Amino acid sequence: MKSFKITFVLLLLGAAAHAQFAVGSVLNATVGKIIRAIDLQVQKAQNQTIWLQNAQKEIENELHQLQLSNIAGISTQQKNLFTEYYKELLTVKSAINDYGQIVNIISRQEQLVSLYKTSWSMTRQDGHFSVAELQQIDQVYSGILLESANNLDQLAKVMNSFQTQMTDEQRIEIIDRLAKQVDGNYNDLKKFTNQNIQLSMARAKDQQDVQSIKNLYGIH
Repeated sequence: MKSFKITFVLLLLGAAAHAQFAVGSVLNATVGKIIRAIDLQVQKAQNQTIWLQNAQKEIENELHQLQLSNIAGISTQQKNLFTEYYKELLTVKSAINDYGQIVNIISRQEQLVSLYKTSWSMTRQDGHFSVAELQQIDQVYSGILLESANNLDQLAKVMNSFQTQMTDEQRIEIIDRLAKQVDGNYNDLKKFTNQNIQLSMARAKDQQDVQSIKNLYGIH
């Protein structure tokens, strides 16, 4: 999967009391590309999980039939076959667990992109930030989104690793690290947005202005 680079095109419109920014076509295309990549990864993970679950059922059926056919006694060859089936079953169950965590990571990525779009849209409507401050806020959001895109690249490599020579330990280590990074990115974006809201409210001229800010950000 190609790397996704987050590029923000800001168009300064006039010298009004509070600046407004229009997110350019490059940003819209990039965010859309991230969302499409997320959807593709979700579909791929779901298909892989279904395949693995079917494989698990087949192996369990084979184990059951093997057990039934050996009530009177079991040969060395049959013992080896039973052991091999059991190892395969454990491998499949481990892969299903990995894909379950991958789906959780993808879901968190979707939440992050959604939170960004909502937060940046509301911030641009807030009249308590200067042009320079909006540019700084944009840069922070850009950095978080760039890390988000890099997470998608790493996730794609992990998903492809089921067909490569990557060991289970390596795959689990990467999945755990990605899960922490995605949660960290989401929490950073949320924390940064909340800090900006608090700063905006601190600059409010009166209680009516405070209420307007709360209405803008959906604070009840």
